[in-house]
Amino acid sequence: MEESYAASPIEIRDMEADVFKSLLHFIYTDTVPPVLDVVMAGHLLIAADRYNIGRLKMICEKKLCSHIDSGMVATSLALAEQHGFHALKKACLKYLASPSNLEAMMVSDGYEHLKSSCPSVFKDLVAGILPAELKAAKDIIMTT
Repeated sequence: MEESYAASPIEIRDMEADVFKSLLHFIYTDTVPPVLDVVMAGHLLIAADRYNIGRLKMICEKKLCSHIDSGMVATSLALAEQHGFHALKKACLKYLASPSNLEAMMVSDGYEHLKSSCPSVFKDLVAGILPAELKAAKDIIMTT
């Protein structure tokens, strides 16, 4: 009996086609796609974590850490909390230690998602903000 190995499509259900294409690009070339935006970096970070591709995970996490702004910090923080990306979480919390950055994040689209999906992250957020506020209060008291 002869077996047929005809090429039949393989369906990947847990990943978008463009993310899978970028993942394969990295696996075969050991380079990230030339245009790696922060959205793709987030998707690739999850894929790299799922398939244990350490170097890609490091590259994507570094990309996200270096592109934190008020519009995407809540989404990045939720991603970091849900998947255990410690460097990304630390970078997000550092960014949010600024009251103006925190206020801007609270009116962003990702804030409600962060609040509902990762309520425990707010403990870490408060813990990061309080030392800065206490230091500022101490400095005010010491100068008067």
